[in-house]
Amino acid sequence: MNPLPTLILCIALLFAGCSQPPSFKSTDISGADWGKELALTDHHGQPRRLADFKGKAVVVFFGYTQCPDVCPTTLSSMQAVLSALGDAAGRVQVLFVTLDPARDSAQLLAEYVTAFHPSFIGLHGDEATTAAVAKDFKVFYARQAGTTPGSYSIDHSTGSYVFDPQGRLRLLVRHGETPDNVAADLKLLLAGK
Repeated sequence: MNPLPTLILCIALLFAGCSQPPSFKSTDISGADWGKELALTDHHGQPRRLADFKGKAVVVFFGYTQCPDVCPTTLSSMQAVLSALGDAAGRVQVLFVTLDPARDSAQLLAEYVTAFHPSFIGLHGDEATTAAVAKDFKVFYARQAGTTPGSYSIDHSTGSYVFDPQGRLRLLVRHGETPDNVAADLKLLLAGK
């Protein structure tokens, strides 16, 4: 009896059982040793932590309500992502963290984020807490003087961070990524990939 066909069959079965890592459209940052926690207050006045959303995929974006371009386009894109997910959208939570706590009150955050989608949550903290959370997520932000006295804008990082339903940081979504690509990545995470 020739053992070669049996050996080939065993090797083929062994490799068939190995699964390929997921092919994400966004940047896979699984295992990153940062962006571990945030402890902020939501626009309803409730303290929130990442652990509050365990069981859901969580998308975290840092910005401010008076942002003229990146923030509204990102939140509009996330609205389209939820539409593309259909029934699975209920298993995704979008969190908008303000980098401008001096101007972004809870009421303003509530009006702003829910204008894009009723499930979106705005988060805020004081200046020191905001700086600490931004540092933990490696978010750059800097206030830039405006054209009138006392006015300013904020330059800031434009990526979104995605946590899987187990609460692990997994993806960095580039600004401008298509909603279909983000929805595809979220479907993989929701499927346990």
